[in-house]
Amino acid sequence: MHELTIQDWQQRYRNDGADPRGLIGDLRSRYAQPDSAWILLLDDAALEQQFARLDARLAAVAGDRSKLPLYGVPFAVKDNIDVAELATTAACPAFSRVAKTTAPAVQKLLDAGAILLGKTNLDQFATGLVGTRSPYGAVPNSFNPRYISGGSSSGSASVVARGLVAFALGTDTAGSGRVPAGFNNLVGLKPTRGWLSSRGVIPACRSLDCVSVFALTVADAALVAEIACGYDDSDPYSRTAPFAALNGRLPTSPRFGVPAATHWFGDKQAEAAYTRALDQMEALGATLVPIDFSPLYEIAMLLYEGPWLAERYAAIESFIREHADQMNPVVRSIIERAPAITAIDAFKAEYRRAELLRAAEHLMRGVDALLTPTAPTISTISEVEADPISLNARLGTYTNFVNLLDWCALALPAGFREDGLPSGITLIAPAWRDAALAAFGRRWEAHAPWTLGATGLASKSSGVTSATNAAAGTVRVAVVGAHLSGMPLNPQLTERNAVLVEQTLTSKAYRLFALPGTVPPKPGLAKTGDGAELIVELWDMPIEHFGSFVALIPAPLGIGTLELADGRSVKGFICEGWALADARDITEFGGWRAFLAAGPAAPAKESA
Repeated sequence: MHELTIQDWQQRYRNDGADPRGLIGDLRSRYAQPDSAWILLLDDAALEQQFARLDARLAAVAGDRSKLPLYGVPFAVKDNIDVAELATTAACPAFSRVAKTTAPAVQKLLDAGAILLGKTNLDQFATGLVGTRSPYGAVPNSFNPRYISGGSSSGSASVVARGLVAFALGTDTAGSGRVPAGFNNLVGLKPTRGWLSSRGVIPACRSLDCVSVFALTVADAALVAEIACGYDDSDPYSRTAPFAALNGRLPTSPRFGVPAATHWFGDKQAEAAYTRALDQMEALGATLVPIDFSPLYEIAMLLYEGPWLAERYAAIESFIREHADQMNPVVRSIIERAPAITAIDAFKAEYRRAELLRAAEHLMRGVDALLTPTAPTISTISEVEADPISLNARLGTYTNFVNLLDWCALALPAGFREDGLPSGITLIAPAWRDAALAAFGRRWEAHAPWTLGATGLASKSSGVTSATNAAAGTVRVAVVGAHLSGMPLNPQLTERNAVLVEQTLTSKAYRLFALPGTVPPKPGLAKTGDGAELIVELWDMPIEHFGSFVALIPAPLGIGTLELADGRSVKGFICEGWALADARDITEFGGWRAFLAAGPAAPAKESA
C-alpha cells in the first residue's frame, strides 16, 4: 500500500493498527541518495525523540487519535524556517545557525502529531522562482529532470510530488509556494498574509512573506493550513482571521476573471493546456470574464524592480556586508542593488502600489476570483543557467502581484502538456477568501481529478481528508443516495453553497435498501446493528440553509445522526422502519452508485 495523502496515513493507523516507527521506517528505506531536494535528513536518534514525544501526546489524550489529526504523518520544512536544535541555512552554508526555538507554524503541526523528516532545499535566501540557485544543487523537475522544479520552495515541492512526505511547508513572497506546485502537479496554498505566523522564518521581504503549504490534494493543504494557522502576538505581521476566512464560499456558478491578454513567451504547449483547463471550468459551471490585467502586471514589476528589494537586503544586511563572496552570485547580484534605493524611491513606489491596488479592487468587483495560469512557461535547467535573470522574471507574471495586493491564492493541478510536463492553474482572491478558494478547489478536484504529484497514482477526487469538525458556521451532512455528486438531487446541496468534503464509510451498523416507487429512485439507510460499511459523501452546508434543505426531505426519509467507520458522528439521511418491509436489501453492493451501475434487475451478490 502507498501511504501518500494524509488520509492514507490516517487509515493505516486507524484501520490496520500500524505503528509510526514501522511505517516511517519503511518510507525512509525507499529514499534514494544523493537527493538535492534535501538539505538535512533527520537521523534515527532524532526521529526516535519525535516518536517518544508522539507517544506522550497520545497518552495525554487517552489514546484518542482523533485529537491528533496529523498523528504519525510525515512532513518536511523548507530550510529557511526554524526548527529548534536544527540548523537553518537558507541554502547558504556560511549563514547557517542552529535554531533555538521552533517556528509556531511548525510547532502546531508537531503538536498535532506530525513527524518531521527533514529540511528542504531552496533558492538561496528564497530569492528566485527557478529552484537552481543553491550550493546544495539544482532541484530537478519531478517529471523530467532536464527541467526546473520551480522555486524558491523547490525541495518542498519535490519531496511531496514524489511521495517522500505527505505534505511540506514552503514560503511565498513572489510565488515561491505556487510556481513549484504548478511545475510538479501539486496543490500550493498561499494563505492570506498573517494567517499563519511567519515568526521563525528567515525573511525575504518581511512585510510580504507567507508560510505556504504543498500537498497532493486540496483537502490535505487546507487541513494543514487550518492546523498551522493562528494569531501570534509575537509576530508583528500576524493577524486574527475574521469569520469569512473560515466560512467563505464562492457561488455555485462563479464568475472568474481571466487575463484578456495572456503572456506565454512563445510557449504554445502551456497556452494549449490552459485553454483546455478553461474549457473544463466552463463545463463545471463557471463564467469566464476577460479583464485587463495591466494594473496587476505593473504591480508584479514593482516587486523585483521596486524598493521591496531593500527588504531582502535588510534581512541579511550584516551577513552580505561580511560574506558576500560566499553567496550564490546571482542572488548576490540581485540583493546588492538594494543600497541604491532611496527613501524617496520607496514612498513613490508605495504611492503607485496604492493607486494600482485601487484599480485592482475595481477589477475584482465584477468577478468572484481570478483564474490564471500558475506560470506562463517552463525552462530547462541549462537554459536558466545561461540566462538566470530574465527567465526567472517571466515565472512571476501571474504570482508577483498577489502579496503586494494582500490577496490569497491556491495553485491547482490542471492536467498535462503534450510534452508530459504538468500544467497548473491558480485561483486568486482578496484577503481572507482562503476557505472559499479551498472549497472551490475541492470541486475542481472532483470535476477534473488528477494524479497525485509524480507518483502516477490517481487521486480519489472526492475532497479526501477534511478537518475533524465541520467548518465554522456549517453543518456536516452525510448523503447516501440521490444527493450524491452527479445524482439528480445533488443540486439541492450545491444551490445552498454546500461543499463536498470527503467520501467515507459508515460504521458496520447500517444496511441499505432500495425504496420502491420513489422518484427519483432513492435508497433508505437503516441502523440494524448487523450491516456493513457503506459509502457516503460528507458535505458542509451553511447553517442558514440547513432548515430549507431539511424541509425538502420527503417521508419516509429524515435527518438523524450517523456513525462513521472512523468513530465520527455526523448528521445524515435515515429511513423510517415501516418503509423497509417491501424494500430490497442492497447492502452487499456497498453503496448506491454500485447498485445503480449494476442495473435495477441485478441479482444479489453471492457471499464470498
